[in-house]
Amino acid sequence: MDTTNSSRRTFLKTSALAGLSASLAATGGCAATKPSGSAPTKSRLAPPRPLGQKPVHDLTTKPLEKVRVAVIGLGRGMTHVQDSLNIEFAEVIAVCDKRDNRATNAANACEKKTGKRPAVYSGNETIWEQMVEREDIDVVYIATPWEWHVPMCLRAMERGKHAFVEVSAAVTLDECWQLVNTSERTQRHCVMLENCCYGENELFVLNMARQGVFGELTHAECAYLHELRGVLFSLGSEGDWRREYHKTHDGNLYPTHGLGPVAQYLGVGRGDQFKFLVSMSSPEKSLTKVLNEKKPNGGRHAGEKYTCGDMNTSIIKTELGRTIMIQHDVVTPRPYSRINGLNGTDASFFDYPARLAIAAPKQYGLSAGNSHEWLNENDMAVMREKFTHPLWKKLQDRSKGQGHGGMDFVMNWRHLDCIRQGVTPDSVVYDAAGWSSILELSTRSVANGSAPVVIPDFTRGLWKTMKPLGIA
Repeated sequence: MDTTNSSRRTFLKTSALAGLSASLAATGGCAATKPSGSAPTKSRLAPPRPLGQKPVHDLTTKPLEKVRVAVIGLGRGMTHVQDSLNIEFAEVIAVCDKRDNRATNAANACEKKTGKRPAVYSGNETIWEQMVEREDIDVVYIATPWEWHVPMCLRAMERGKHAFVEVSAAVTLDECWQLVNTSERTQRHCVMLENCCYGENELFVLNMARQGVFGELTHAECAYLHELRGVLFSLGSEGDWRREYHKTHDGNLYPTHGLGPVAQYLGVGRGDQFKFLVSMSSPEKSLTKVLNEKKPNGGRHAGEKYTCGDMNTSIIKTELGRTIMIQHDVVTPRPYSRINGLNGTDASFFDYPARLAIAAPKQYGLSAGNSHEWLNENDMAVMREKFTHPLWKKLQDRSKGQGHGGMDFVMNWRHLDCIRQGVTPDSVVYDAAGWSSILELSTRSVANGSAPVVIPDFTRGLWKTMKPLGIA
């Protein structure tokens, strides 16, 4: 969708920010707790499931010969179009963007690839509403600015479609609950497109964790450390709307790329659950420095005030007592990293670059003598051979040259294959809500002097009995 201002987009953004402001006004009450740990009321954290709703943690649907796809937002969404065109059991039925040229280009690409031209919806910012009324669509991809995510997901599910939504799925806790309740009421999946869960290293670590290499899991570290100052001041790009959140929020604005994979390693939502977090931010310096010294775009942003600290660090405690460190920094000059660290009683892994230490390397036929050193290149290759994830092995050749090192294609293939088979996807609406909720919750903690903030249980207790994440 176009990122230019409009009355409807302004309304949506204002509504989202107003919702967060209202939540922050209440931080002295139910959401933030004293370190001694007086918990908020149960109803505030997990309101009773409304009558007529059913859990979706094991939702199965009718198998399909072809998964009929529609895509809203043809900037980032072109990745999903291209991947769908390269998946034999998917068909692109419709494409949608406010910008006519983007929609036309997407339709042209589909026609060139398959000989079939999808329906085109473009020209205004509400045209997507007409598209989701179609009865020949199974999945709606939503790749738009954040304030559109929830309205589009809700309407898609209410019209009988599964919603595949880009990260983060929601901005506020209220929006997270809207997604959960609508998915349960309509019995349609709401899957967040967290591509980092399908990276080669993330799947490698997941497989090792599930195979017991780490022993008992105790701690994880993750982040989104990505220098984006140029993007944030790039006109006509996602920077137009992402920079706005730096003016209004002081917390972790983009938690899911790092958090999604480590949550899956730890079985969060499936045997363990987020309990509470504490969060603190460094001073805000870097965006203001760019604004004052470089005067981007001819000085048109003069006078903007930024709230979000350059580095936000949050610590999450889980119900089983494990800890997760999660960071956000998109304004500091530094190499890209999601950290992607996992500690257990028998091994530790950290990424960027990928490193593995094992307490008893001999049991895996490795040459390394002790756990005080990272495995050497040859031993790491042995572990790769033993534990590279079967899904990655299956799709690695097909994913070469695709988005983000192939993880986009693996993600899209896997999610669409689940819909084709009628089985439950690897992540459902409870994961989308839980991972996305960290945006508001970290902001609440920072605003409350880094006080602990309880994390809602979006599963309403199902995490205690939900089956562990399967290995595809």
